[in-house]
Amino acid sequence: MGFFSRFTPIVAYRDLRLFLSQRRPYELIFLVAALGVTSFLIYAFMKDSYVEKEYRPKIIYVEQWPADRTDAQIEAQQKIDAPIKAKAVAEQKAREDAQRESFKRLDDKLKAMGI
Repeated sequence: MGFFSRFTPIVAYRDLRLFLSQRRPYELIFLVAALGVTSFLIYAFMKDSYVEKEYRPKIIYVEQWPADRTDAQIEAQQKIDAPIKAKAVAEQKAREDAQRESFKRLDDKLKAMGI
């Protein structure tokens, strides 16, 4: 507790100014360069840490239908379900195409680097 009771921001600022005033100019340049590189690396890791959520398919459970349904009822239900299924298939295809395109861009970059 004794250490923190003597600490004040004004004294810390004065101490930092005294320390920096005794440094040579090239040391200050290297200090700024080191802080810049470190800040850039921390920023790059934070920006690159975004991870897209894994795709989880929607689970569709078996629906209960009466055994005495007519063909007309079956066809009517299929007409209702067809656009929903087509939309889901199109969304899945779009996701796959986007991922395929990103892999192709990565492959092209690696080929350009000779890897």
